[in-house]
Amino acid sequence: MNVAVIDEIALERERLTAELGLGWEANYAPGSSGCHELLDRLSMLAEMVDRYLVEHPACVAKPEWHLIAENAAASLQELYQLVGAEHLGADEPDA
Repeated sequence: MNVAVIDEIALERERLTAELGLGWEANYAPGSSGCHELLDRLSMLAEMVDRYLVEHPACVAKPEWHLIAENAAASLQELYQLVGAEHLGADEPDA
């Protein structure tokens, strides 16, 4: 990813953060119900991407499309693992 894209993503994150206002972080921190909701959504979306995109015959027929769909599914799984490790580890005393 090039620097311009990374900068654009960072600016969008700042905009979204500003829209949320003050004090929202506690409702979505690891260990919260908001973070659990994110984990649930990631699980659902990863399954949907795999089932409805990666395995779709039109996607399977085109190697470039299939690779992009596989990468999307893998990215969602990676994010699920990262969020899950922090979210589920938030209840542990050493976390």
